[in-house]
Amino acid sequence: MVKNFTRTSSPVSLQPKEVLHQSYLEASASKRIDESNENMTVADAVAQMFENLGIKSAYGVSGGAMASLWGALSNSSVEVLNFRHEAGAAFAATEAYFASGSPTVVFTTAGPGITNALTGLFAARGEGAKVILLSACTSAAQRGRWAIQETSTDTLPSSGIFTTGTVFNYASTVESAAQLPQIFRKLALGFAQPGGYVAHLSIPTAVQNMAMSDVRLPAQGVSCSLVAADENAIAKVADLLSQGTFAIWLGFGARDAADEIRQLAEKTGAAVMCSPRGKGIFPENHPQFVGVTGLGGHGSVMTYMQEQAPIRTLVLGSRLSEPTSFWNQEMVPAQGFIHVDIDPSVPGVAYPHAKTLGIQSDIKTFVQQLLRQLETDVEALNRVKSLQPSSLPKPERSPVEPGKESPIRPEVLMEAIQKVIVEGSDAVVMAECGNSFTWSTNLLRFGQTNRYRVSTGVGAMGHAVTGVVGAAQVRNGKAVAIVGDGAMLMNNEISTAVKYQIPAIWIVLNDARYNMCHQGMKMLGMTGADAIIPQTDFEMIARGMGAKGIRVTKESEITAALEMAIAATGPIVIDVLIDPDRPAPSKGRNKGLAAQGIKSTSESKPKVQASFPNI
Repeated sequence: MVKNFTRTSSPVSLQPKEVLHQSYLEASASKRIDESNENMTVADAVAQMFENLGIKSAYGVSGGAMASLWGALSNSSVEVLNFRHEAGAAFAATEAYFASGSPTVVFTTAGPGITNALTGLFAARGEGAKVILLSACTSAAQRGRWAIQETSTDTLPSSGIFTTGTVFNYASTVESAAQLPQIFRKLALGFAQPGGYVAHLSIPTAVQNMAMSDVRLPAQGVSCSLVAADENAIAKVADLLSQGTFAIWLGFGARDAADEIRQLAEKTGAAVMCSPRGKGIFPENHPQFVGVTGLGGHGSVMTYMQEQAPIRTLVLGSRLSEPTSFWNQEMVPAQGFIHVDIDPSVPGVAYPHAKTLGIQSDIKTFVQQLLRQLETDVEALNRVKSLQPSSLPKPERSPVEPGKESPIRPEVLMEAIQKVIVEGSDAVVMAECGNSFTWSTNLLRFGQTNRYRVSTGVGAMGHAVTGVVGAAQVRNGKAVAIVGDGAMLMNNEISTAVKYQIPAIWIVLNDARYNMCHQGMKMLGMTGADAIIPQTDFEMIARGMGAKGIRVTKESEITAALEMAIAATGPIVIDVLIDPDRPAPSKGRNKGLAAQGIKSTSESKPKVQASFPNI
């Protein structure tokens, strides 16, 4: 694998809505920093530090051990939202980051407050969010003495929770006010880098009230430049692409380069496909779009690869993980991949035997460089375009036939969501893991970037049902979560949305079961496993928490319910009783599972790994 990169002097650019201006990174100080520090505590300084880092909102569950931190945050410009569970707060913080581009904070008390938040923070790291966990821990004098919710090496493993590693890009326990300047610089540097950054600051209760005295936060932060490929690498890529047909495979890491990618596709005529998280980066109604790959994806992608296979594929910002590719060998073109990613450890890993030219670069910068290179050689550009197929397969959309009014077919529900929400509003739409994911990914079509969110790395149940609150809050506008009844029962934040009158919408696919598990086990021929859930009335639950609720039992009622939800000013839950026997569209999963299995004694039949979804 070849890695080619240089650093440009361009100002850093992260998410589509985030521009790290000089004032963002420099913490040029506000009144409290300019004035005497005599009355400033560590808790006050931390709140000030967050303001200077551009943090606008914090999500969490309070507690006595972090009372001073909670008070300082609540009296700063940071908007503090009190949640019902720390995992929900962490998911909300993650989605608030993606909806706004601004880094966020999760705050927790000691002990279980920290451990409850870990799943959501694990997802934040996997998704590439910029989030700080601010936690309390037991003061030094009380450690090892069975303090209330003791948080120390006597009760929790320090490795991974309080140290830099797989969960946190950076972690520190603050034992002195003198550490804060160094911590500020490290956080500023982490936020300035492209990609995600998840940090943990744990502050003992006694330290929170320490005086800053002569300790001051830095007057200036740090700045970073973008990572760009060198000219020789760009020239090599242009030459390779001009040698035959090529396709573009987009991942979530390319979301900041939508305009440039569209220019590249239209100039070259290349086919474009995307991962589930990459939906909408390239318009799904564009004639060059062949479909979504992986879980919930489209059969049109495999039609393209089997009948009009490119000789190379340009991969932009995708790890080509199992949910994106199933590691299906039919996705490997004859001459392999040109794989561009900001993370140099990504290219060549998902397909270790495929020929791969790895390029470390910011995706937007790379595509801009490639466009300039192609424009300097008109002959090569014309040759590239002439080699591409004149017509391409399109993502399938089977017509919905007339049927019974109930139970509601998920296809009919998705058709209504497409018209009322996707096409009729600017709402962000997110889908929970499970069948909600596959129905939404397969049937909804997005023409705009950053309208659709799914989690394919961690895929935790409860991510969308709580994350939707953070997304709607920072947008000050609609965000819609398409979720299953199992996830809705696991960890929702309806009560939080009611408290702050956040316009979140939950569309619950209520089939009284964990249906991906139920259908998967049935397809695998495994009996006896129980995935049934007692039927739940989510309309009643919503109303009991103070939100609006609508129960939809007939297909003719769907559109009116969705229109009512879009028009509502506060949170609303739409409880849709769907047909549990409609098979979810998990295209390509069988081949992916077979690729992971071992050959049976009958060489003609691969032994499929016992896993689901296998639909």
